[in-house]
Amino acid sequence: MALKLLFFVTATALLAYYVYLPLPDNVEERWKVHLIDTAFRTLGHAADIAELLGLKHYMEVMMLITYAEQTSPISDENVTVTDTIFNNVPVRLYLPRGESPKLRRAVLYFHGGGWCIGSPAMKPYDELSRWTANRLSAVVVSVDYRLAPHFHFPTQFEDVYSVAKFFLQKDVLAQYHVDPERVCVSGDSAGGNLAAAVAQQLQDDPEVTVRLKIQALIYPAMQTLDLDTPSYRENAYMPVLKKQLMVRFWSDYFTSDTTLREAMDSNSHIASDFNHLIKLTNWSNLLPKELKKSHVYHSPQHGSSEFIKKYPGIIDPRAAPLLADDAKLKNLPLTYMLTCMHDVLRDDGFMYAVRLKKAGVRVIHDNFDDAFHGVLLFTVWPTDLSVGQRMANKYIEWLNENL
Repeated sequence: MALKLLFFVTATALLAYYVYLPLPDNVEERWKVHLIDTAFRTLGHAADIAELLGLKHYMEVMMLITYAEQTSPISDENVTVTDTIFNNVPVRLYLPRGESPKLRRAVLYFHGGGWCIGSPAMKPYDELSRWTANRLSAVVVSVDYRLAPHFHFPTQFEDVYSVAKFFLQKDVLAQYHVDPERVCVSGDSAGGNLAAAVAQQLQDDPEVTVRLKIQALIYPAMQTLDLDTPSYRENAYMPVLKKQLMVRFWSDYFTSDTTLREAMDSNSHIASDFNHLIKLTNWSNLLPKELKKSHVYHSPQHGSSEFIKKYPGIIDPRAAPLLADDAKLKNLPLTYMLTCMHDVLRDDGFMYAVRLKKAGVRVIHDNFDDAFHGVLLFTVWPTDLSVGQRMANKYIEWLNENL
């Protein structure tokens, strides 16, 4: 009996140790957050083991999140939902029902998932698109771009850009009764990265005459050069996106070569030849004082130039929009930036917002002090969080007022 009791107490203590994660004081619904994070960590550990044993690539196991959340394109009384193809790229299309007295608004949406996982058919994304279409009476095009590790940069960018160019044709907009002066591009995380890159690229495309009215970027990944910003340091172990996983997402976006991941993890993947670009990510000049705190800036360690030669996407603004020069930024549309305090990518969003403002772009920036990365996805049972609902409402309200 005593042995059984000892085993039970030990097992309980180990489980509590595994589940427990120190969280900032202002994070609400703490035990639900603990359980969500535990589920993500457990899947990550299973992915590590599967890859180590040669059974599956890490990201193929992580795709179980996507499969578990998969939904069919079911229409309801407010929105007609269909899976279709735009310019050879799969999209999920949301069309508001009923007659509209005027042309509709439209949102091009790119999902997150580190360019490696995710889908418009995931229940949280499907719900967000339904809410957007219904509450804004807007057409929503959610793009199912190809993913790493089977496809690397620039495939993901090319897929979303191809859809954007197709949809922004005046005859296509007319087919869906969309006002060409009221189109938005938006996305979260890796999708926010893609949305920012698409907005930049569209400016210089002579084949596109329709201009975006706004871009809405939700905790976007914006730069590859410095993975040692204050937010990377402070939030390396926060839910759901730990630094180690973000480094993996970045490296897998470009290649399956593990040496790049190792170099990125130590912030030694950039050679001294690229100091002219490093200044564009110098957080000591771009972050507000309250975020810099007592952190000391260290320029990324000078590594081998071989990485840039082999994977030039690392310094391509289509992969890292923060690396675009000021001339590329100054004509961008009204921008909504949404960031989370407890997120490794927080400083990416802050730096891009500051650079846009300096270039003369109007920026509205909301930073959620009590949120961590990915909370926009936690809006449906059983992983629904009040902060996720607040963020979704804030995002849709801003679109409604500005699009």
